[in-house]
Amino acid sequence: MPLHHIDMVKTLEKIEESAMIRLVYISSLTLKGRMSASMFEQVEKSASAYNQQRDITGILCYGNGNFLQCIEGNKAQVIALQRRISLDNRHKNIKVLLLKEIDQHTFRDWRMRLLFLERWLWSPATKQQVAQLSPFLPFTPHSWTPERAEQFLQVINTLNTPPHIKVAGITYNALGNMFRHIAAPHQAFLIVQGVLSLLIVVALLLLFL
Repeated sequence: MPLHHIDMVKTLEKIEESAMIRLVYISSLTLKGRMSASMFEQVEKSASAYNQQRDITGILCYGNGNFLQCIEGNKAQVIALQRRISLDNRHKNIKVLLLKEIDQHTFRDWRMRLLFLERWLWSPATKQQVAQLSPFLPFTPHSWTPERAEQFLQVINTLNTPPHIKVAGITYNALGNMFRHIAAPHQAFLIVQGVLSLLIVVALLLLFL
């Protein structure tokens, strides 16, 4: 379960200011985030520049409307970044899932890459390559324990290359994703409404013809 603010403060008090830490938080995409078709590209670009200057590494994972981000680096730098992230209104329900002292960077070569955990976006080759991610899909990190998050990060760290997105899916549209999430639970309702609307149009045409 996510850490409460008091638990987070107590954990930080036990860690030396000069120490390196790993912070893992989870959050959900907001309506504003879904409306921004270029959001993921913007996040990856700004995160890469910001983190490289401060020797912060990690990985940002997205799937099923949820984020999980692992941040590694100097304690002060990581906490400052986490506060900065919490002000971003493109996501909500931000909760720290894991916070611990570490000896070295785990994701040194990733530079906060963006990892899409959406099967429909993956290339056929990727689906075969990352079968070990299946136990973590559909991606619902808000129900994870800290131990589950650590297991997930261990699997991610074993990947030689990140999952490749289909060429047709590279122009990933957050608005389209919003419609997909709305349509799924209300599909029957939308179909009925569509049929009724069509019947109304036909009736009006017959009335005025």
